[in-house]
Amino acid sequence: MKWKSNSFASRPLLFLLALLIVLLLVLTTLRDRPTPLTVGLPGVRVTVGGSTQPTAAAAIPNDKLLGGLLSPDFDEESCLSRYQAMLYRKASTHVLSSYLILKIRKYEALHKKCAPNTPLFQKSVEQLKTNHSTDQLECNYVVWIPREGIGNRMLTLAATFLYALLTNRVMLIHQSEDMVDLLCEPFPGTTWYLPSNFPIQGLEGHNKHSQNSYGYLVEKNLINTDHKAPPSSLPSSLYVHLGHDIREDHLHARFFCNDDQEVISKINWILLRADVYTVPGLFIIPKYDEELARMFPLKETVFHHLGRYLLHPSNTVWGMIMRYHKSYLAKAKERIGIQVRIFSWAPISVENVYEQVMRCTQQELILPGVNLNQSQISPSTSTESITKTVLLVSLYGEVYERLYNLYFVHPTTTGEMISVYQPTHEERQQTEKQFHNYKAMAEIWLLSFSDVFLTSAGSTFGYVSYSLAGVKPWFLQSSKDRNIPNPPCRRGATIDPCYHGPPNFNCKTGSTGDTGNIVRHVRPCDDFSYAPAVKLFD
Repeated sequence: MKWKSNSFASRPLLFLLALLIVLLLVLTTLRDRPTPLTVGLPGVRVTVGGSTQPTAAAAIPNDKLLGGLLSPDFDEESCLSRYQAMLYRKASTHVLSSYLILKIRKYEALHKKCAPNTPLFQKSVEQLKTNHSTDQLECNYVVWIPREGIGNRMLTLAATFLYALLTNRVMLIHQSEDMVDLLCEPFPGTTWYLPSNFPIQGLEGHNKHSQNSYGYLVEKNLINTDHKAPPSSLPSSLYVHLGHDIREDHLHARFFCNDDQEVISKINWILLRADVYTVPGLFIIPKYDEELARMFPLKETVFHHLGRYLLHPSNTVWGMIMRYHKSYLAKAKERIGIQVRIFSWAPISVENVYEQVMRCTQQELILPGVNLNQSQISPSTSTESITKTVLLVSLYGEVYERLYNLYFVHPTTTGEMISVYQPTHEERQQTEKQFHNYKAMAEIWLLSFSDVFLTSAGSTFGYVSYSLAGVKPWFLQSSKDRNIPNPPCRRGATIDPCYHGPPNFNCKTGSTGDTGNIVRHVRPCDDFSYAPAVKLFD
């Protein structure tokens, strides 16, 4: 009886011991269970069911494929910048979706199958001549037409490529003379250049008044806008005008409406010309919600990832970049990029711009102060001086001269050694000249190697540079009365560029509507106050 009593009393202990063993087994199983598929990508995890969820993984330094973003199927010598640019930038810490990688690999296969000089391309060109669309083609196209300066062109190229990804189209570019040998081919084993004998000529002459534009055709009731319309009732090609000049033009703005996209998606050839970063506009189209969410878990990284994938300076331009970098910037412990632009809508004297730069860099501790009472450097107490290099990019030379002289003549209050360089000062933008574009492209990429970035508000040149770098910029505030703004600068909230002059249109009501109030992740820009503008926020 005593033994039975002790046995009964011990049962709770045995139960607890058994429970503890079960818990340990469960914990061990969970610990050892394989993590969800990562396909070799840092910073992203793909779960069952297709949803993409970001994780906080460390970036891999010197990863020439950028976590799988770039294809390995290239001869490296044909485009040195493609696999070398990452050596001069910090590894990206911004989440990269494996779904975006899969979309790009799928796109590359489609592009190779449908590129110029292929039977499928020729078949699509022949269909173009019939003046009506068809759903019998394997290959549909969007043709990018250049407009404005290099900064605008880089932004619109990335936006057009995103549209191609969303609509399963092949993107081809019309290569103007000032674009020759500027960029490498981005897609392996094929070309992205539209042939010179393309049946539709005079592409650069297209504008919002063109009679083959979507806005004109809608206005004149020359196109079937019923979203159930069969392709045969639609033209074989359509010009889409997405310039900043369509803000109050509701007919062209209908491109960003869901029902209109249903119509446009059935047209075999889209000719697209833009001078603004239209990506936030794509995010307000419900048709593309799910795809965009899967491609970009962090919405502000669109240009950062697409720009690093798509835009690679040619060997000619890369040679210019490398020679300058190795001569002046390579030894710096910290690189500070400053890009200065004076706009007609925000006039300010060069002297005041210099003072604004100095106030910003001093207040935000970007650059050290100087001892104006000394003209010679005191002996350093440390065995090694701390060096910061400033790369100043501007059309004007006066700001550089003053900044250079300040740090050349006077010692800093911190003992740091500051070097200041400016590659060019062209005085005016000359996009129509090829060599000018070479230099502009080189300066954008040199700026994109910066650790800290300061740029004039509203500058597309600056947008491209800091977004490629993945660095949140400091914006030099725009002057409203020719005086130095107070505060002189403010920190940008995101790394994605701003869409200047988005359409002022509400698709549901068919009337005026604020683009910045349609979806929560598209909001007014934090740098551009001259006119309405929106950007992506997380």
